Amino acid sequence: MEALFLMERRTYMTRIREDIRNVFEQDPAARSTLEVILTYPGLHAIWMHRLAHRLWNAKFRLLGRLISQFSRFLTGIEIHPGATIGRRFFIDHGMGVVIGETTIIGDDVTLFQGVTLGGTGKETGKRHPTIEDGVLVSAGARVLGDITIGAYSKIGASSVVLKHVPPNATVVGIPGRVVIQDGMKVEAPLDHRFPDPVSECQERIEMELEVLKQEIERIKGGRRHDSTVQQHDRKKGTI
Repeated sequence: MEALFLMERRTYMTRIREDIRNVFEQDPAARSTLEVILTYPGLHAIWMHRLAHRLWNAKFRLLGRLISQFSRFLTGIEIHPGATIGRRFFIDHGMGVVIGETTIIGDDVTLFQGVTLGGTGKETGKRHPTIEDGVLVSAGARVLGDITIGAYSKIGASSVVLKHVPPNATVVGIPGRVVIQDGMKVEAPLDHRFPDPVSECQERIEMELEVLKQEIERIKGGRRHDSTVQQHDRKKGTI
C-alpha cells in the first residue's frame, strides 16, 4: 500500500512538472517557475480538476462537484469533474472557459479564454465534444454536441462548431466550416453573421401579417360571392 502511494505521488509530481514545462513552451510571457505556479489560473484549474475527477470516478461525486465549484470561483474556469483530460493540457488566460461533463480531451490541447466545450441540450449520455490530440481552440469558440475535433485541427476565434471536424483542418465561421484541410485551402462560402433576435422576430411578424392578409382576402372573396348569389336570386325572383 505504501509503495502504491509513493508511486502515485511520484506520478502526480511528474505531471505537475510536465504542466509547468508546458507553460514555458506555450507562453512566451512566462518568466519564472514561481510566477507560473502562483499566477496561472489555467494551471490551478487543471490541478484541482485532477483531484475532482478522481473523486468523481471514486463515486464521491458531491465532493468532486464542490471542488470544481471552488475552482470555478477561484479561476473563472468551469470544468465538470466528469470530464476526461489528457496530458499537457494548456488553458491560456482561461476566464469564461466551460468544459462539460462528458467531454474527452486528448494530449497537447490548447484552449483560449471564453471557449465552451458544451452540449446542445438535446442529447443524453455522451453529449459533449471529443477533442483529439494537438487541437487548438481559439478565444470565444463554441464546440457543441457529441462531435469529434480531429487531431491537430484549429478552431478559429468565435466560431460555432456543430459538426465533426477531420484531422489537420482549420475551421472558422458561424456555423463553423473547414477552410483548410491538410495544408490545402478549401473553397467554402463563409457566414460570419451572428443571430439577430430582433430581425428574426420582425421576419416572423411580417410572415404572420401576410398570412392574415391572405385570410382576410379569402373571407372578403367569400362574402362577395355570397352577395352576388343573393343578388342573382333576387333578380330571378323578380323575373
